[in-house]
Amino acid sequence: MELSRFSDYSLRVLMYAAAREHEKVTLSELTQAYRVSHHHLVKIVHFLGKQGYLSNRRGRSGGIRLGKAPRDIKVGDVIRHTETHFNLVECFDPVNDLCKLSPTCRLRGVFREARDAFLDVLDHYTLEDLVMDGKPLLRLLSPSPGHGYVAGATLNGTHP
Repeated sequence: MELSRFSDYSLRVLMYAAAREHEKVTLSELTQAYRVSHHHLVKIVHFLGKQGYLSNRRGRSGGIRLGKAPRDIKVGDVIRHTETHFNLVECFDPVNDLCKLSPTCRLRGVFREARDAFLDVLDHYTLEDLVMDGKPLLRLLSPSPGHGYVAGATLNGTHP
């Protein structure tokens, strides 16, 4: 199982915003911190704002902030919102299931149990658990001389 880069960077954006919880964060900062194109971060920030995870403000005095307290943002919920599906195998999607074993296969149940356990573990962690003291995270992400946005860097994968 592999999460999309959209989910990965959604969590990274939220972690950065949590580390700077009482300050606004700009897209320029996020672009430099993660070396991802501005265009892709706009999509992510917009989506997270629509879901209520971020509070987004446009314009000169704009920026983003968390829309909820870090302790109220469960990692599992973010993943459920950012992933387009959890079809681990063909038979999870009844519309496209061509597997001849589906009517009697017990493997589907095993995979469903594994998927549910994965999400259950993520539900036990909040953004607050991931960030705790945000200073080390911010130190790692602060721009250093000669580093910054990499032209052409993109997020592969789709988003909802």
